[in-house]
Amino acid sequence: MDANGALDILWVLLAGILVFFMQAGFALVEAGFTRAKNVGNILMKNFMDFSFGSLIFWIIGYSIMYGGEGAFFGAFDFFYNDPEDLHNLFFQTVFAATAATIVSGAMAERTKFSTYLIFSVVITAVIYPISGHWVWGGGWLSTMETPFHDFAGSTVVHSVGGWAALAGAWTIGPRLGKYNGTTNAIPGHNMVLGALGVFILWLGWFGFNPGSQLAISGDNAYAVASIFITTNLAAAAGATVTMFVTWFRYGKPDLSMTLNGALAGLVGITAGCDIVTPMGAAIIGIIAGFVVVFSIEFFDKKLKVDDPVGAISVHGVCGAVGTLLVGFFAVDGGVFYGGGFALLGSQAIGVVAVGAWAFVIGLVLFQVLKATMGLRVSEQEEREGLDIHEHGQSSYN
Repeated sequence: MDANGALDILWVLLAGILVFFMQAGFALVEAGFTRAKNVGNILMKNFMDFSFGSLIFWIIGYSIMYGGEGAFFGAFDFFYNDPEDLHNLFFQTVFAATAATIVSGAMAERTKFSTYLIFSVVITAVIYPISGHWVWGGGWLSTMETPFHDFAGSTVVHSVGGWAALAGAWTIGPRLGKYNGTTNAIPGHNMVLGALGVFILWLGWFGFNPGSQLAISGDNAYAVASIFITTNLAAAAGATVTMFVTWFRYGKPDLSMTLNGALAGLVGITAGCDIVTPMGAAIIGIIAGFVVVFSIEFFDKKLKVDDPVGAISVHGVCGAVGTLLVGFFAVDGGVFYGGGFALLGSQAIGVVAVGAWAFVIGLVLFQVLKATMGLRVSEQEEREGLDIHEHGQSSYN
């Protein structure tokens, strides 16, 4: 192996480490946005969905995603062990864990720990790898006449997690006291943790998006630097716009919504971060910042779907919107650059297909779990807190 090859492998591994650190970010956001009596349960879920996910994705998930060129899924080879590709195994493992952990936030404070573990296994073994194969493993979305473009996973990772989260939150129902004739806010217990989690996620995204270049030697370095800029601008624009929107709508700039605005910008730019200009990235972030506010309000107040952290809107809705916006803002093929509507059409097909797959399979899975093991803790356990009843200890003593 030459020096450039070794440098590229090192870059992928370092980027994977940054994405791994995003698990801490997700855990802190979810913990901060929820109540103190459930923090230990939340930390345990985020810790174990990565642990379970790492094992399951190595055993079977990675081969389904990358092990062949079938239209709908790859190979069913167990215990992946190609020594020349283990850096990619690690990089994709942390992506799979991200898709799984998104669901945790939408179902927080009322889900059985044992049942959640089973879902984590299914999403990393089946749901994420199969739709991921369609886009990144040589499947049907990547072989259309105008291929579907999702560079780092607005749809492949984030929307998959977001639509599965919608299936879970819808199936399990709202937390006690959330909807008693009116929509009641259930404030998080520690916004310091929530804000720190978002800072960590923003940092981790510099591995998520630039790392998806999968190389940094030669001219790849210019591409990586460009992706750093588009990623950062979209996050900053999303946070800024959300702050002003909430300031106008609520009379005060809302911290929790603004934090979600940054995440919305990050999710939105992830699909096209490699093929849009800095200006295009900022506009995508602006759009995501608007969308996330009204999406969270819609799911909460109109559909009565209780999502404590806004995961459905941030990851599902903004992931879909960001993927569609590639069809407008891509320098090569975008509507605004004279490329016509072919790319936009492919983006729409991919968004609908992957979204339907994640939601329908997630819904079937959660309904089966609800009818067999049970999905929800008892009313007494929910009132007293999952830390004590599920894990036998409190997080704050």
